[in-house]
Amino acid sequence: MSAPSQTPELPSSVAGHSFAPAPCYAAGPCLDLFCCEGGAGTGYALAGYAVTGVDIVPRPRYPFTFVLGDALEYLEAHGHEYDLIHASPPCQGYSHLTPEAHKGKYPKIIPALRELLRKIGNPYVIENVAGARHELENPVMLCGSMFGLRTRRHRWFETSFPVSAPRACDHSEMPLLVTTASKASRAKRHALGIAPKSVKNAPEAYGIGWMSSDGLKEAIPPAYTRHIGEAARRHNDQAQRPGPL
Repeated sequence: MSAPSQTPELPSSVAGHSFAPAPCYAAGPCLDLFCCEGGAGTGYALAGYAVTGVDIVPRPRYPFTFVLGDALEYLEAHGHEYDLIHASPPCQGYSHLTPEAHKGKYPKIIPALRELLRKIGNPYVIENVAGARHELENPVMLCGSMFGLRTRRHRWFETSFPVSAPRACDHSEMPLLVTTASKASRAKRHALGIAPKSVKNAPEAYGIGWMSSDGLKEAIPPAYTRHIGEAARRHNDQAQRPGPL
C-alpha cells in the first residue's frame, strides 16, 4: 500500500462553478473509499472535511490526499482514524447497464462492507446505484435536479445518521448527458438538434470539470455529498451539545 500523496487544493472548476468551499477543514478527517477521481470527496471537502481517498488503481486526477491500496484493507487498519467514512463500492453487479449474464462476475460487497463499518463504529455512508437499493438499509435517493444540476443521476445512500432529500425531483427539464446515452435518448435529442452526450456537459450537469471520461462514468456530483456532509456535521454538533441539567 502506497504512502498518501498530498494535493490539498479544491478543484477550481468546482469551487468556481456553483459551490463555495468551506473556509477551513473544520469538520475533521473524512475517508473516501473506492474514491475514483473525487466527485464524492469534493463534496465532503466543500462541507468542511479534510478528505483522504483510497483506490486500488492510481488516480492522478484525484484532488485530495490519495492512498493506493485495497479499500477494505485500509478501512480495517485505519477507519477508526476518521470522523466520517464514505464508501462507493463497485456497482457493476447491481447496475441495470450490466447485462444479466455478466452480473455474476462482479463482487457484491455491501453486506461485508456494512459489517466492517459498524464494527469500527464511526459515522458512515454507503453509496450505490438504484439496483443496489435492496441491499441498502433505509437509503435516501438524491437526484441532480434537487441541487439545480442538469442531470438526474439518481444515487442511493445508506447513512448511519439522519439525511433527507432537500426537495422532490423535478424532471421537467431535459437533462444534459455526459458519458452514456440510450438509443431512445439519442433519437429524442437528434430530433431536437441536441448533442446526445458530451463530456463538455459535465460542469453544468454534474458540477465537475476536472475528470477524465472514465472518471465521469462513475462520478457522484459533489452537491450530493456536500449535502450529506453538512447533515453529518449537524448531527455531530447536536450529539455534542450538553443536555439539560
